[in-house]
Amino acid sequence: MIQFNDVYKEYANGIKALKGISFTLRDGEFAFLVGPSGSGKSTLMKLITGEISPSSGSILVNGYMMDKIRMRKLPYVRRTLGIVFQDFRLIEKKTVYENVAFAMRVVGAPNREIRKRVPYVLDLVGLADKATMHPNELSGGEQQRVAIARALVNNPSTIIADEPTGNLDPARSLEILMLMQKINELGTTVLIVTHEKAMVDEFSQRVIAIDGGHLISDGMDGYYNYEEV
Repeated sequence: MIQFNDVYKEYANGIKALKGISFTLRDGEFAFLVGPSGSGKSTLMKLITGEISPSSGSILVNGYMMDKIRMRKLPYVRRTLGIVFQDFRLIEKKTVYENVAFAMRVVGAPNREIRKRVPYVLDLVGLADKATMHPNELSGGEQQRVAIARALVNNPSTIIADEPTGNLDPARSLEILMLMQKINELGTTVLIVTHEKAMVDEFSQRVIAIDGGHLISDGMDGYYNYEEV
């Protein structure tokens, strides 16, 4: 579960990025986080991962109070999170299998567990037949699937995807969002940060909209239309 309670964030340069944000994303939920550039989405994500701390308010992430957490506890929080980046961040010299396995090696998983888990996750994202290929041999959609597999491989309770369809065409974008929905149906909490209005409106899921550091909409009514404000 992710819970923000009256969270404010002001940076040292005086920029007030978040102004009293409150919401709860419960275990097993699927939600989109939307908002224009500069709305506070990136700050919100950094608060979830513990990269920064709030100026005031409380944040609960999968059982950890992020506003009070000690640095030595942050790795434990981050193991409950799988992060998917827009730019994939794959290691070009490693194969698909090695890219995914690397995420397990970093946390000290034994080889036996890696040999069992990686093929399962690659099959889940539809890349079982691409295990020996390198990122430059894959399409953009396939590379994003590798990134999703890497985020999933340590069995996190929550997946956070930052503009996962930003570099993809509409058909591939739809495939990625359908994959994320499938992952959610298997029990993983999913939060997707996106600007893809058409994609959001096509999926009947919760939409959390922020603008100017404020929560302006939270519900099942599709992408918030800023032009109508």
